[in-house]
Amino acid sequence: MRILDLRGAQLSLKELAELAPRAALDISEAAIQIQPLIEDVRQFGTDAVIRATEKFDGFTPSSLLVSQDEIDAAVRGLDAALRSAIETAIERVRAVSNDSLAHPSETHFEAGGKVSQRFVPVEAVGLYVPGGRAVYPSSVVMNVVPAQVAGVKRLVIATPGQKEFGGRPHPTVLAVAGLLGVSNILVAGGAAAIASLAFGLEQIGLEPVDLVTGPGNIYVAAAKRLLRGQVGIDSEAGTTEILILADDSANAKFVASDLISQAEHDDAAAAVLVTDSEQLISDVQEELKKLSSQTAHSDRVQKALGGQQSALVLVDDLDAAINFANGYAAEHLELMTAENQSVLGKIVHAGAIFVGDYSPVSLGDYMAGSNHVLPTGGSARFNAGLSVATFLRPQQVIEYSRSALEVLAAQIDTFAKAEGLPAHGDAVTARFSS
Repeated sequence: MRILDLRGAQLSLKELAELAPRAALDISEAAIQIQPLIEDVRQFGTDAVIRATEKFDGFTPSSLLVSQDEIDAAVRGLDAALRSAIETAIERVRAVSNDSLAHPSETHFEAGGKVSQRFVPVEAVGLYVPGGRAVYPSSVVMNVVPAQVAGVKRLVIATPGQKEFGGRPHPTVLAVAGLLGVSNILVAGGAAAIASLAFGLEQIGLEPVDLVTGPGNIYVAAAKRLLRGQVGIDSEAGTTEILILADDSANAKFVASDLISQAEHDDAAAAVLVTDSEQLISDVQEELKKLSSQTAHSDRVQKALGGQQSALVLVDDLDAAINFANGYAAEHLELMTAENQSVLGKIVHAGAIFVGDYSPVSLGDYMAGSNHVLPTGGSARFNAGLSVATFLRPQQVIEYSRSALEVLAAQIDTFAKAEGLPAHGDAVTARFSS
C-alpha cells in the first residue's frame, strides 16, 4: 500500500476530503455511463433488462421473476449451521430495529390547539441485494428486517442471477428471502435492477416502488443518484470502504486483517489507515504482505490495497487523525486507540463506527444487529445508514378548534400581509366574520 504523508500540513476538512484516497471512477462519471441504460429500461422494460443481463452477466434469464417453488427448494437445501447463523442475525437486527422505532408525539398549546407527529411506513419498497464476486444473504437480512418492523406492505427484492446456478439467484439469497416470507423477487442486477424497481416492469406485472434501498457497486449507487426523485433512495451505498483510525497502541495484525476483510469485496474497495505512528505503519505493511498472500482472494485483495483508493496515511497527532476521519466520512470507521471514547466524541462524519479491538467491521456485516447498508464516497456527511427509520415517514397532524385558531388569527393575518399573501390571512379571518 502507498503511504500518504500529511505531517505538517494544516488542512481544512474540504482540503482533507480532496486529498483522501478515492476510487478513480466516481459516481458522477458512472452516472454518465449508465444514463442510456436507465432510459432503455424506462422505454422498453423487460426487453431492456434482458439485453443488459446478456451484456453484463453473459446469459439470457429464463424468467425475470423467481417462483415460489424455487424459494421453497432453497429453504429446504439450506445448511443447518448457516441457517442457525442467519436466524441469529435476523433476531438481532429485528431487536435493534424494534428498539430504534420512533415514537409519536403531541404538542399542546392553548386549549383546542394541538400538533402531533406520527410515523407512517412507505407502502412499497425495492430491496437491492448485490451479486457479482460474492454472495450476500446478509444483505437480504439487512434490507428486509427493518422494512418489516416498520410495517412496509409490499417488498420486492432485486438480485442478479448467477451463471453457476443456471442464471438464477444464489440459493442462499433465495433461502433467506424464504425464511423472511418475501416471495416477490426480480432476477436483475446493477443499474437495470434499480431502474426496474423505479419504473416498474409492466410486462411481468411489477409495479413501481416508492423507495429503493440496498448496497451495490458504483453503478448501483449512480443509478440511485439518477433516479432520486422518480423514486426515494436510502443512500448512495456503493463500493465498500474502511477507514481505521489508530495510534501506537493498536495491534498491527488486527489492523491489517480488517483492511483485508473489506478489500476482498472488490478490486475497487477502499482500505485506509490513518495514524500518527510511523512504527504502526511499518508493522501493518509487514502484516499485509504476509496475510494478503495467504487469503483466499489474494489477487483481488492486493489489487484493492494497491489501488489509488487505498493508503496508509501518516499525520502529526491524534487530533489530525480525527480531522482526517471527519473529512473522509467513511462508510466504516474503526477506532483502535488508547483513547477510544474521547476520540468517539469528536467523530461527526461516519456511516457506522466500530470501537475497540473486538468490534471489527465483520461483526457489523453479519451479527452485531446493526445494519451494514451504509453511505459511501463521503456521503456519510449528509446520509445515514439503513435502519427502520429509512422506511418510516414522519407526518405532522395539525388539529385546532375554533377558539384555539381565534387566538392566533390576528397574528396570522399580520404575517400573511407582510409576505404579500393577504389571501392566506383572509382564509383565517373568514372563519370569524359575521
